[in-house]
Amino acid sequence: MKKELKPEERLIVAADYSPKDYGGIQGVKEKVITLAESLEGLGVYIKVNSILRALGYDLITKLHDLGLKVFADLKLIDIPNTMKTDGELLAEVAPEILTVMCCAGIDGMNAVQKNTGTATEVLGVTVLTSLNEEECQAIFTCSTRAGVLRFARMAQLAGLGGLILSPKEVEVVRGRFELMLTLNTPGVRPEWFIADSDDQVKARTLTPRKAILYGAERIVMGRPIVKDRNPKEATEKTLQEIEQALEEKGGD
Repeated sequence: MKKELKPEERLIVAADYSPKDYGGIQGVKEKVITLAESLEGLGVYIKVNSILRALGYDLITKLHDLGLKVFADLKLIDIPNTMKTDGELLAEVAPEILTVMCCAGIDGMNAVQKNTGTATEVLGVTVLTSLNEEECQAIFTCSTRAGVLRFARMAQLAGLGGLILSPKEVEVVRGRFELMLTLNTPGVRPEWFIADSDDQVKARTLTPRKAILYGAERIVMGRPIVKDRNPKEATEKTLQEIEQALEEKGGD
């Protein structure tokens, strides 16, 4: 059953840094830790992906020690037995959120969900937000909306807690009342952020306010915050936009 989330629990900050820009693995680690320290006390999630693979699961423990909730964006995909082992290993560090690929299949997703423990909400990644309609047709032989619905049903059958999907597909899933899953949306870009090179802006994006109004429980934002001179201020500004959207929805 979904729980009511506070505004700060609705924001996931993606700690995505390139090793080429920050001096390799250790340089990225330092950036992630610095970001975590700046966000301490705000109550938001920090999402780690590539650097988690490079450093291992001890990073999750380190971020927990800094008072952050952790989103382990591993996008797990393998045979069910291997995904079971993944779940068992991750249960020891208990990230608050973990991702699996819906295309891994129902048995694989279910194996992760059963073995990570109740402290972790497992989210199924539907259609990557960087994919456009032509690419989705080429890969899944269907539209992005049809692909998201197909994967959403698989995630529910697997017993997952929620989905990762584009803001543009939130309304589609929200209208399917049989799907009791939290909706979590990357590809969110506030109006005050402009990037010269952004692979998600050209695809399927919305502002934080609109994503919440469309029905997203949580939003994932990286570049607008981590590239800001003051990540804490950028985070607080985003939280204000989320609060505004919740007020417009009547506090939902």
